[in-house]
Amino acid sequence: MSNPDLVHAMRGGIVESFHRGALAIVDADGAVVQTLGDVERPIFPRSACKVLQALPLVAGGAAEAFGLTDDELALACASHGGEPRHVATAAAMLAKAGLDESALECGAHWPGFDGALKALAREGREPGALHNNCSGKHAGFVCVGCLMARAQGREPREFVRGYVRPEHPVMREIGAALQATTGVDLSRAPKGTDGCSIPTYGIPLRSLALAFARVGTGRGLGAGHARAAQRLRLAVARSPYFVGGSGRFDTRVMERLGERVFCKVGAEGVYCAALPGQGLGVAVKIDDGNNARAAEVVMAAAIEAWVALGDDERTLLRSLAEVTLRNWNGLEVGALRASPALREALPVGADR
Repeated sequence: MSNPDLVHAMRGGIVESFHRGALAIVDADGAVVQTLGDVERPIFPRSACKVLQALPLVAGGAAEAFGLTDDELALACASHGGEPRHVATAAAMLAKAGLDESALECGAHWPGFDGALKALAREGREPGALHNNCSGKHAGFVCVGCLMARAQGREPREFVRGYVRPEHPVMREIGAALQATTGVDLSRAPKGTDGCSIPTYGIPLRSLALAFARVGTGRGLGAGHARAAQRLRLAVARSPYFVGGSGRFDTRVMERLGERVFCKVGAEGVYCAALPGQGLGVAVKIDDGNNARAAEVVMAAAIEAWVALGDDERTLLRSLAEVTLRNWNGLEVGALRASPALREALPVGADR
């Protein structure tokens, strides 16, 4: 099945680029509210599912045992920009579990936030694992492993070593949470390796949207996962800077809308969101893997359509769904727009 155009890149009054993709909006009982394109094809959710992977951190008791704060729990759900506060917070999580940066197995890369990257370079420093956009998630995994080690009378550093492997007890807990929330049998799903070295599974958009509807409402989850989802959503609403960072879409939207939206970007054009007030989950995949342009436009349009907004809030969401493009001299040269097909499919006003 050919996916529809969801986003148009405009220049000189014509469409310069078409970004095709699929969109699923599902309620917590599994009823499909809206679909565009192929929502049954397995896709790798990548970092969009970090809140699902963070559920065992809270449900298993590690967050309470190590006294993790809102900032730290938000960072466990984050793809952060490697800014100093992100780095310090990930380090603090590890310190509470009695370990340090050397326990992380996510690898190192330069910060995604330009200011943080340039500051490191000016200082003549190399990035470490704490600068990895997944360091908060991995620090959460380490905390889960350290609590397991404590319960078994094992040495924590030795126990958590290799936690990224699919057969490790930590990763088995993460996989169980993914399976419980999405309803997908991961043993039968396509399996790959994510950029941060943990397993990633091919999951249909419809099932991802279901998982986020469940995270937003608690319906369809076991009691422990339901409480964990509520706690993580609250932490992110209180500390949205830590789930993304300066200027990032997720942070900007959740700073403004608070608990009304939990949204999370993933690599290769994946975006997911929970809309708790509407009881809905949203999942997006852009075929060409375009994140910062197309996936954000689709998610902004979906939030604008489904969530009741004040005038200032609507202005923000419209600016993210109808993006002005400027060249290096600051001249307006084009725009990114939700396609007519996407706009026509989404509700407006009283249709919500």
